[in-house]
Amino acid sequence: MTGGARTAFDGEAALGYVRAQLAFGPRVPGTPGHRATGDWIVAQMRARADSVTVQEWIHVTSDGTRLPMRNILAQVNPGAAQRVLYVAHWDTRPMADNERNLGARQRPIPGANDGASGVALLIALADALAKSPPLYGVDLLFVDGEDYGAFGKWEDTTQNKDVLIGSQHFVRTAPRTYQPLFGVVWDMIGDAGLQIYQEQHSIENAPEVVARVWAVARELGYGKVFISEGKGYITDDHLPFLQHGFRVINVIDIDYCEDGGTGCFQEGNLHHTLRDDVDRVSARSLQIVGDVGLTLLVK
Repeated sequence: MTGGARTAFDGEAALGYVRAQLAFGPRVPGTPGHRATGDWIVAQMRARADSVTVQEWIHVTSDGTRLPMRNILAQVNPGAAQRVLYVAHWDTRPMADNERNLGARQRPIPGANDGASGVALLIALADALAKSPPLYGVDLLFVDGEDYGAFGKWEDTTQNKDVLIGSQHFVRTAPRTYQPLFGVVWDMIGDAGLQIYQEQHSIENAPEVVARVWAVARELGYGKVFISEGKGYITDDHLPFLQHGFRVINVIDIDYCEDGGTGCFQEGNLHHTLRDDVDRVSARSLQIVGDVGLTLLVK
């Protein structure tokens, strides 16, 4: 267990799960690395969860490409009526479109923080729940295709057809009776210079969930990492859930900076670059977020 841990969550183990994903290479839908990673996640969760459901379909992109997609839902205590939903995307972006070197922009990113950190968090949470049984049923959802296409205004459904693919598919196909108490999308939470501000769509659409998460972080002594200030609207997997009435927020560190500082959303930003590699991810950051995520389930 990582030094300074507040819970049974193990940040070092989570970092190991990041490394395991990067060993498969980029996890771009339709590639061998993507297929192998999906198989690995299924195997990991079948060894930890009470129930695992795999949702498979073909997504046809705006240019006619047919992509095999897979959402993976692992449930702890599947019979519980009261449930909490945790979400992370497991795919990686097929292009490093924020690279300074124009020639490198067509290469796929490693996705250590953007992709692997959220997956590692959910797997390590499943480990911890074996030691600290939750108060609720817990749904750990690994969604596919978050990062595939062009991002823009979320309201422009044509432009956004090829992003947030898995989360859009999940909410369209979820039973009407499925309504978790609350949910969290965990994304880019392994940054060594971790500072997590409150995302604006989340504040406006599920303020009680935002308040709950940040209150737990303060109680654990992480108030300098989980900062109680709003900072921008983010297009991420929480938006399809919010549009369908789910109380799901986004926990994300949007300042993923070379120097570990803040305010680098353009210059010096590692987001969607080839530099999003394992040396930028910290076991300590994973520990902090894991402590918060686990406490929300067991307190």
